[in-house]
Amino acid sequence: MAPSSSSGLTFKLHPLVILNISDHFTRVKTQLNPPSSSCSTRNIPTSIHAASPQNVRVYGCVIGAQRGRTVEIFNSFELVFDPNTDSIDRSFLEKKQELYQKVFPGFYVLGWYSTGSDAVEYDMLIHKALMDINESPVYVLLNPAINHSQKDLPVTIYESEFHVIDGIPQPIFVNASYTIETVEAERISVDHVAHLKPSDGGSAATQLAAHLTGIHSAIKMLNSRIRVLFQYLVAMQKGDIPCDNSLMRQAASLLRSLPAAHSEKFNDNFLMEYNDKLLMSYLAMITNCTSNMNEVVDKFRTAYKKNSRTGPTGSRFPFI
Repeated sequence: MAPSSSSGLTFKLHPLVILNISDHFTRVKTQLNPPSSSCSTRNIPTSIHAASPQNVRVYGCVIGAQRGRTVEIFNSFELVFDPNTDSIDRSFLEKKQELYQKVFPGFYVLGWYSTGSDAVEYDMLIHKALMDINESPVYVLLNPAINHSQKDLPVTIYESEFHVIDGIPQPIFVNASYTIETVEAERISVDHVAHLKPSDGGSAATQLAAHLTGIHSAIKMLNSRIRVLFQYLVAMQKGDIPCDNSLMRQAASLLRSLPAAHSEKFNDNFLMEYNDKLLMSYLAMITNCTSNMNEVVDKFRTAYKKNSRTGPTGSRFPFI
């Protein structure tokens, strides 16, 4: 495991970068392993490093802005990997960089991204090749392997630091902490992607269950993190661990931002809104039941009229 960074930089990662990397990896892997054997693979992009679908690696650049000690990664674009020289296509990189500078003059190349479970020795060669664009590039690594027991995002951000190894200063990758930063447009887009209807149509109950499952997972994660923070503060109060004034100030700021929920007015408003929601649910169920009953009655009347015949005086004719 790589050591932690000591640069003191604060990294903010936008969801658009994660979506771009995931989309890039999915497209390349699908082209390498097409659903039909008749599909040709001669149009596979050269932005991959491995030829087998099980060991696909994609490469790209991440762009953003740095304000003081805060580095914010907004977007990314793909790079072309040359398998003959095992290097990045510099002409393509410079062209893409020039185009992005025209559209986003405030954004700069902050580093690069790739996919894999962990940083390998070969990654340092690509990292060094980008140091002429950014003297201290960042490396965003997305792990495409599915791990249902993992709660955190499978994204790791690395910085490079020079450490003395065997008397020789060498650059190594170090882990950098980051937070997810979103704007309104990104929140709407991510929410839309998360609630896309399944390809088989899906039922409303299935979509509702998936939505409630997501909310339950988010609440469960929030509860676990609050419990960890509470246990940490209790241990700090007992003197089991040294007091961290910076963390205490952050916890106090977090508590001050919470609403005063333990008040009689809040309880009354909460119960009133809760009862209103229950009443709306009950009315919706009654309306749905009434509509179904009307539909059954209409079908019964239609079937009865088609299967019976009456005479001029209203008496029925016998069926022949």
